[in-house]
Amino acid sequence: MLQSIAFFLLATVATVSGLLVVTARNPVHSVLWLILTFFSAAGLFVLMGAEFLAMLLVVVYVGAVAVLFLFVVMMLDVDFLKLREGYARYLPIGAIIAAILLAEMIMVSFAVVRGGAAADGTDLAAPSASMTNVEAIGRVLYTDYIYFFQAAGIVLLIAMIGAITLTLRHKPHIKRQNIADQVNRPAAKAMEVKSVQTGQGVSPEELL
Repeated sequence: MLQSIAFFLLATVATVSGLLVVTARNPVHSVLWLILTFFSAAGLFVLMGAEFLAMLLVVVYVGAVAVLFLFVVMMLDVDFLKLREGYARYLPIGAIIAAILLAEMIMVSFAVVRGGAAADGTDLAAPSASMTNVEAIGRVLYTDYIYFFQAAGIVLLIAMIGAITLTLRHKPHIKRQNIADQVNRPAAKAMEVKSVQTGQGVSPEELL
């Protein structure tokens, strides 16, 4: 009974906070609602016995991704009014994508309710009793679907390189270190030997 109450409570909080992520006008509030959604989803994973996934969700998404989003939104001087100007133009495309995602979620929900039986009659939803949660995830990621996992890693790597390339700005008035020029410069340009008399020192003009 208590588990059912906790499930419906966490599911309600996750659904409401997920809706507030996309409807909040303030981007900082959206990120905060996103963090609450992640925590609620982690609680649902704990109820299902997937403690490892719950830990990953909290450590990776809440501790890294969501906090990074929060700091980026708060520190960057982004004109959000200008970004909202094209909201009505992209609304039909967003509605189509949302409808496709909703249809996929409904199909997956019906498959889970029916038992998740595979083509050979085995039950996909129930892992072996002797297999731990971490072992089941490792078998799926690194054995059964290793090529899809590697393809996803390549896509994320390309996305990271693209994000760095798009945000990289070269300003002409800022001096930057050039390692190749420093390594390849001759000794005559690197240093100069001064003949200094004992007790006289070197004036600042001579150093320049």
